[in-house]
Amino acid sequence: MRTALLQSSGRPGSTAENLKVLDEAAGRAAAAGAALLVTSELFLTGYAIGDDIGVLAEPADGDAADAVAEITGRHGLAIAYGYPERAGEGVYNSVQLISADGTRLAGYRKTHLFGCFERGHFTPGEQPVVQAELNGVTVGLMICYDVEFPENVRAHALAGTDLLLVPTAQMHPFQFVAESVVPVRAFENQLYVAYVNRVGHEGEFEFVGLSTLAGPDGIARARAGHAEELVLADVDPAFLAASREANPYLRDRRPGLYGALA
Repeated sequence: MRTALLQSSGRPGSTAENLKVLDEAAGRAAAAGAALLVTSELFLTGYAIGDDIGVLAEPADGDAADAVAEITGRHGLAIAYGYPERAGEGVYNSVQLISADGTRLAGYRKTHLFGCFERGHFTPGEQPVVQAELNGVTVGLMICYDVEFPENVRAHALAGTDLLLVPTAQMHPFQFVAESVVPVRAFENQLYVAYVNRVGHEGEFEFVGLSTLAGPDGIARARAGHAEELVLADVDPAFLAASREANPYLRDRRPGLYGALA
C-alpha cells in the first residue's frame, strides 16, 4: 500500500487554507499511486496558535471532516489528518482516518500531552490503541509524543497493528526521535511506522521535518528533509509477514516478568 507523507505546517490559523493545501497534496499523492495520505499533528489548524485552538476546534463529524471526506472521494485515497477535536467540554489533540469513499474509519485522541502548551489547551485521551482496516492492512493511530513511550507502541504490536500512523510536531532539539527512535520502534515491534512532521517556525517552536516511513527491519523507506515535502513509500504486507517470522521479539517476551511496569 503506497503511503504519502505530507510534511507541511500548512497555513497556521486557517482551516480553509489548510484544506486547500491538503486537496493539492492529495491530488499529487493519488497521481503517484498512493492509497493513503498522512498529515502532520494539528495540520488543519496549525500547532502554535494559542487560544485559537479552542476557537477552531470541531467535532469529529464537523464541517472540516465533511470537507476532508469530499477530498478523499474526489482523489480516491484515504487521509489521516491531525486536528483539534471538540467533544463535550473538552478539546483533544486528535487524528482522524477517513477512507477513500468518505467513511470515517477511526479517531484517536493523544494520550501523552507534551509540555505546558499542550497541557494548557488539551484534555488527554484515554484509549491507547485505536485501529482500522485499510486495504487489508491493520492501521493504528498515535500522535507525536505518544510514540516515545515504548509501552504504547508495544500495545499496538500486540493488538496486530501493521502500519502505525504518527502525525507529529517534532521540534528542535529533539530530531533524534525522527532519526533514531522511530526506526527502532518499528524494528522492536515488527511494524511499519509513518512519522509525519511539521516544518519551520511557529511561535516559540522550530519544527525539524525529517518525516519518515520506517519498516520492520528498522530501515527508513522514505525520509524527508527540513522543508515542505511530499514523500512516498510502500507498505508491503508480505515483507512484514516474513520479517515477523524471522524476528523473535514478540514470541520471546516473558510478560510475567513485567508486572513492575504497571
